[in-house]
Amino acid sequence: MDELVEISQHLLQFAPDAMVVVDERGVIRFANETTVAIFGYPRERLIGRSIETLVPERFHFRHAAHMSSYLRDPTRREMGARFNDLFAKRADGTEFSAGIRLAPFRVGDKQFVAAAIRDMTERRAINEALVSAREEADRANRAKSRFLATASHDLRQPLQTIRLLNASMLKLSGDGGHVDELLERQAQAIDGATRMLNALLDISRLESGAVEPQNIEVSLASVFTELEREFEPAAAAKNLQLRFASTNVQLSTDRTLFTQLLQNLIGNAIKYTERGQINISSAMDADALTLEVEDSGVGIPQDKLERIFDEYYQVDTRGTQRMGVGLGLAIVREVARLLGYSITVTSRVGHGTQVRVRIPRQRLLSETPSAAPTPTHELRSAATPRGRLILLEDNDSVRTATELFLTLEGYETYSAGSIAEAEKLLAGIQHGDLLITDYHLDGNLTGLDVLRQLRTHHGRDVPAILLSGDVQSMLRVIKTPLPNCKMLSKPVDTRALLAAIEALAE
Repeated sequence: MDELVEISQHLLQFAPDAMVVVDERGVIRFANETTVAIFGYPRERLIGRSIETLVPERFHFRHAAHMSSYLRDPTRREMGARFNDLFAKRADGTEFSAGIRLAPFRVGDKQFVAAAIRDMTERRAINEALVSAREEADRANRAKSRFLATASHDLRQPLQTIRLLNASMLKLSGDGGHVDELLERQAQAIDGATRMLNALLDISRLESGAVEPQNIEVSLASVFTELEREFEPAAAAKNLQLRFASTNVQLSTDRTLFTQLLQNLIGNAIKYTERGQINISSAMDADALTLEVEDSGVGIPQDKLERIFDEYYQVDTRGTQRMGVGLGLAIVREVARLLGYSITVTSRVGHGTQVRVRIPRQRLLSETPSAAPTPTHELRSAATPRGRLILLEDNDSVRTATELFLTLEGYETYSAGSIAEAEKLLAGIQHGDLLITDYHLDGNLTGLDVLRQLRTHHGRDVPAILLSGDVQSMLRVIKTPLPNCKMLSKPVDTRALLAAIEALAE
């Protein structure tokens, strides 16, 4: 028993923390050896003195109030909301960041409080370094987001100009000889550069955390219709059959991200299929809706399947042209993660690939099963109406190239480089006229603001096309679909632009 008492005394005297006991008046009644070592006071200079001897003068008033409040209801607890709030003073007047743990006890009818005091200087420095690192990371993320927003617009502008000029030269040439062949090759190079730029910007935005899903009610049939219109020309150029299943499913999802996921899967299927078909179907089970993109393409070797979702990885398949930078499926992976979907892939070399997107049943708003895949081609009028177009674009090169292209296509086109220049044109807009405007304009107003003001002034839904190098951000601002309006991404595909004009023509 005597040995146990001796051990206890040694533990108290030489504990890692300074141990101080004060009475209900705040007078120090006990201080261990660690207290002497940390604070630099001889024991005789501490016993019998106020605890405020160890508190910096600037905290005396606040400390007295806290001590009085604590003694009215003493409990075991940390002192201070955060250790950064607390400081202790050594005998030489220097201060250090302190962590203090309080424990009340009674001896007879007398109240005492034991305080365990630890030097937190090192921990405080580590914490400040972590806070600084986090702030620096936040600044870097904000800077990256600003760069991506700027790059999404500014880097696409030159490509927009080149693409439109190329289309105009093709229209003007028409000799069917070497010039046309060179221009076609140039168009292919522009398309390739556009795909690579889009992929690089998309994956950067997704990985930076700059994209947050905004779920709304989405009709799967309407998404399929948009995708068919987008990819039918590319499929037809390779004599491929592109089939979408009919469906009445409604789901809650981020429409932009959901569409982007399917765009990458379908684009990939067309890219690696030289003959046959691409089928997009859906099936329901007890737990989920499964969308399947199936092609009759070259297929993927089994030993490559695990790597196809890696960034910058491309399967080396013979008989297909190497295109892009290997980011399409990496984007699919990131989008699926954001939306809470799972992706599986099966494939046989020479027999095609099947990619399945599994959407949890709780994300569905209606669950009508899909019918068998059938082609859904729309009949278009052979004679495209030629109306008056009003173009608002603040980039001189893009505006000139767009106006030239649309004029050569037979449209009466008027353009303005600023909102002020466009005011007269917009004031006299007539039925049948169509506004084409860039979303990002110099000044305080966007193309969307101009459109809304125009519609309010004329009291009707003036048809319009909004162009942007960052369609995702634009859609998040718009949130709900705009009637009689098409939104296209820069660099805009000339066929998509003409199709949008045709669809909106009254």
